[in-house]
Amino acid sequence: MAVVLGIDVGTSSIKAMLLDTEKGVRGICSKTYEVDIPRQGYAEQDPRMWWTSLLEVLGQLRENFREDYKRIAAVGYSGQMHGVVLIEESGEPLRPGIIWLDQRAEKQLDEIYSAYTKEEMGRLLCNRVSSGFAFPSLLWVKEEEPEIFSRVRKILSPKDYLRFKMTGNIGAEVSDASATGMFSTASRDWAWELLDRFGLPKEIFPSVAESCAIAGTVSRRCAEETGLSQGIPVIYGAGDQQAQSVGNGMIRSGRVISNIGTGGQVSAFLPEPVYDKKLRTNTFCHAIEGAYTIFGATLCSGMSMSWIKNKILNIDDYYKVNELAALAGPGAEGLLYLPYLSGERTPHMDPKARGVFFGMTLGHGPGHFLRAVMEGVTYSLKECMEILEGLGVEASAVIASGGGAASRQWLQIQADIFEKPVYVSKVKEQACLGACILAAAGTSILPSVEEGCKKFSLLEKEIFLPQKENQEIYRRGLKKYQELYKRVKDLM
Repeated sequence: MAVVLGIDVGTSSIKAMLLDTEKGVRGICSKTYEVDIPRQGYAEQDPRMWWTSLLEVLGQLRENFREDYKRIAAVGYSGQMHGVVLIEESGEPLRPGIIWLDQRAEKQLDEIYSAYTKEEMGRLLCNRVSSGFAFPSLLWVKEEEPEIFSRVRKILSPKDYLRFKMTGNIGAEVSDASATGMFSTASRDWAWELLDRFGLPKEIFPSVAESCAIAGTVSRRCAEETGLSQGIPVIYGAGDQQAQSVGNGMIRSGRVISNIGTGGQVSAFLPEPVYDKKLRTNTFCHAIEGAYTIFGATLCSGMSMSWIKNKILNIDDYYKVNELAALAGPGAEGLLYLPYLSGERTPHMDPKARGVFFGMTLGHGPGHFLRAVMEGVTYSLKECMEILEGLGVEASAVIASGGGAASRQWLQIQADIFEKPVYVSKVKEQACLGACILAAAGTSILPSVEEGCKKFSLLEKEIFLPQKENQEIYRRGLKKYQELYKRVKDLM
């Protein structure tokens, strides 16, 4: 059988996976990088850095898995969502990409909501537009950097830029496009009415396709740079959340995903574009044609842990983190954490929200702070889950993903706070796996996405079950957590 290559361009790293469609995962390589913060509230990354990082990762795969690399027959992509890359006529980026963590476009958000009520926005997009979405970021460039805006040939999402570099073809796909804030999710096309109203030229918006469609083939130039064979088909791919859903086998209703990566999400599969009328969640197109995904998001989940581990406590490894957090015990002896280091999405949709530790005493030490971060992030995800369930989403069990799924301590905390069994996927890089499955199905190497999920999206035997003795502690903790934000919101 063939080998497929899945590439995931994330916020803190780029990863690539080789999947033998008969034998399973053959190898994974990655490279980490940083987010540029040129000013408070800004968050950018150089698209050329993504490309050079990808070349390095592909070089590692080629060196370490030479025979498998030669057999690559298709390429799929997954990528961080919401960001915007602006390219000029030559195809080069006009400026650094503005990514999902960015909070600069507050004025532009006000302009958007002066033009449309929330009800109108819901009917048009099935979503609220938030800071860090491509729409307000693009308006910011239009207003603050008009010379650059006048030279824009096309706007692209991060993974779409890399796919363009690989194939020479420009295009977008529905799952990532629906996360820009400029897309009619229900009709799976750009919201042309919205774009006209804000004076955004239609010609800068690329045509859109479904995730499994073939976007092009590996160009001669890319083949020379990467060692990939010229002519290998490359599919459009999907946003990282939708690709991760495929990697977790979430292509039907019943369970939800709790992802603790740089950001955090609770997501579920939808057969139709249901959305929260209060616009506290997001409903985007799924990588499965005709389907949708709904999720609530917290901006700083794994990032909260990286912040306290690296910048505050200077702890070298996660083994020590888990050891100290375990010693603190459920509830962290009354210490609470609001994970709003860069604002918050679900349920508050408050870009001005800020992080808080509450209830500190002389008895608290590093382990209490680490555990409070784990619990605070999970409380935020619990709020997301409650909204989804209120919309009729079935959540009989949870599949944990991201870095949080690598911590047994955090997995048990999720089971206790969610009060649901928590499962973990066998393959740890679910977005890469999803990109591989989409590529294999889109090129008919595998008969369908469903068959790919049955074969490769497998769960570990161990299940983390809620512990009754902890549930009441966390129920009280959640109530206090929710009340704390209400009490300090005005001060923020």
